Amino acid sequence: MMRNLVITHSSMLNIDLHSHSTISDGMLSPSRLLAHAASRGVNILALTDHDDIAGLSEARHRALQENITLINGVEISVTWRSRTLHIIGLRINPEHPPLADGLEEIRDGRMDRAQAIAAQLDKYGIHGSLEGARAQAGESRLIGRTHFARFLASQGYAKDVKSVFKKFLVKGKPGHVSHVWTSLSEAIDWIRGSGGQAVIAHPARYKLGNNLLEQLLSEFCELGGAGIEVVSSSHTSEQTRQFAQLASRMNLYASCGSDYHGPGESYFDLGRLPALPPECTPIWSEWKISDIQKKSIQ
Repeated sequence: MMRNLVITHSSMLNIDLHSHSTISDGMLSPSRLLAHAASRGVNILALTDHDDIAGLSEARHRALQENITLINGVEISVTWRSRTLHIIGLRINPEHPPLADGLEEIRDGRMDRAQAIAAQLDKYGIHGSLEGARAQAGESRLIGRTHFARFLASQGYAKDVKSVFKKFLVKGKPGHVSHVWTSLSEAIDWIRGSGGQAVIAHPARYKLGNNLLEQLLSEFCELGGAGIEVVSSSHTSEQTRQFAQLASRMNLYASCGSDYHGPGESYFDLGRLPALPPECTPIWSEWKISDIQKKSIQ
């Protein structure tokens, strides 16, 4: 019998809808990520690797063993008005051809960017960064800035990964490279076409200002976007309240995610997210248990 998944703010269910594995730039394999989630009391977890869905099959098998409901997810890199945004797809069908093909194209672009980053660092006198980043990437099919950051930190160029980003990999620094990703409309189309819901990840991180933020949310809604991350490891308490109010006013669902990458690199551990503010409508409020479970074991 099909029944609605109704989760109140006082529910004992522990939900995290934003996490990464070694398939993109996380530190734990999909299996180890699910095991860690279980050890932290997580009941519902979305694996949302950057521009890749290759870890979902392994994650599904471990989710069954750990008695966790896995949400098929992905975090898509988007260019909007010359800015990079991340759009999460939740409850996607990873076999949807336009989604799979689009993600493959983005990954090809990531390799082009990685080569450009290495060239920039080489000019700065830091040699061998591409090989070093590739070694850090391991099984991942893509090389991201985090892999460069881990290599640079391991070579003593900064005290930790977060410091590397500030010193080398952001705009105006030696290893920064501009890149054009897919469009907002394409990302949302891929997600919706696969049966999923599109969510703006960690919106405070983009530092858009009130006017641009309003424009982004309006366009996002018009294109069929479903929600925004209200609770995020990137958000202060004040920003959480701000985005809770915006979600309510714009009639958007609220999501929550730790953006977990691994021990020592994440502000929040899995299972340690604060609750959504009470005025929010959770993105899972109309999900059905049978539908979720069916998708998690495909």
